[in-house]
Amino acid sequence: MSDVAVVSNDSPLAIEGKSPRELAWARLSRDKFALVAIGVIVTYLLVAALAPVICSVLGISPYALDGDALNDYGLPKGAFGGISTEHWLGVEPGTGRDIFARLIYGARASLLVGVLATFLTTTIGLIIGVVAGYKRGWVDSVIGRFMDVTLAFPSFLLIIALTRPFTQRLESLGVPEGNPARMTYIILVLGTFGWVYVARVVRGQTLSLREREFVEAAKASGATSRHIIFKQLLPNLWAPVIVIVSLSLPGYVATESTLSFLGLGLMQPAASWGVMLGDSVRYYRADPTYLFIPGVALIVLVMAFNLVGDAIRDALDPKTDRQNLL
Repeated sequence: MSDVAVVSNDSPLAIEGKSPRELAWARLSRDKFALVAIGVIVTYLLVAALAPVICSVLGISPYALDGDALNDYGLPKGAFGGISTEHWLGVEPGTGRDIFARLIYGARASLLVGVLATFLTTTIGLIIGVVAGYKRGWVDSVIGRFMDVTLAFPSFLLIIALTRPFTQRLESLGVPEGNPARMTYIILVLGTFGWVYVARVVRGQTLSLREREFVEAAKASGATSRHIIFKQLLPNLWAPVIVIVSLSLPGYVATESTLSFLGLGLMQPAASWGVMLGDSVRYYRADPTYLFIPGVALIVLVMAFNLVGDAIRDALDPKTDRQNLL
């Protein structure tokens, strides 16, 4: 009987034959905290997407008033904010609206702002960063100075100061009044100031990639700048872009909640975590549950995204010790 060498999937030889994407997934799949965080994020996304269906099945609404669930002082009847079989997370003081319904509808608003703002900043930053890094020279200098000027602005103060005039301007351009105009403003202003951070990272990566052999070979073969940027550079920038997206999105979700908390974002009766937190301040002594629930929901989501972002960054790091995969 002849001896046959069997290569285990965990052996160094098997690892050597894996692609960078397979190696990254192997690293990520061994991070149990990251897998749990991914499960949390998927749960949030599914619940937010299916919020109308869930509320319809349970017979609840984020906007329906229920005075019978409140006592004479406008506070929820019963313990822990009126938690019951009818209202799983209690009711809102003063209105009697179901907190569970408002919580899952609030996830829709926060995630929508976060996703759209992240898409906008990533798209703008990716394009400008690649152009600056590839062209270099005066193009890079002009873009670099423009990024410096943008970073010099006190962005959060400007967001606060420009909320009213820009919202009114959007309404005059045909955007529906009220919360739709406010949400549009938040997305646009986050994109206006957020793209710079993406562009700086992408520019640095592009400066390194443009000196690589495959780019030089494309230039020698007569490839156009458009071909090199879209076919050679962009496909090799997916790793840092994924990390940027995973770390930027929770920041924008938190920013939307902060602005709504301050009364500069979405307003009542819109279902938003920031609106709920802002309203709960008035009742934090009499009904602390109302403050606790949206606060925990926001913290858990942001932490989950941050854990996934850190795990992805580590998984895509080519310097990660391969012995950790054995």
